[in-house]
Amino acid sequence: RPLLIFFTLPATIVTLGLFLFVINAIIILLADKLIDGFAVSGFFTAFLFSILLSILRSVLFSLIKEEEK
Repeated sequence: RPLLIFFTLPATIVTLGLFLFVINAIIILLADKLIDGFAVSGFFTAFLFSILLSILRSVLFSLIKEEEK
């Protein structure tokens, strides 16, 4: 993932970071192809999952930082 983000940095800068959702959706679709028992019906579903995953990660990271203080 870090290498993919590096190569798509210009598109990420132009879209103000929104292209990271597309990168995450592509990684989710790749996981769908590689892992048995994990199924995603299409790109739009993977994109929504990417948005939800980003929201949940930010909430969890904010909770962890509050506990450390």
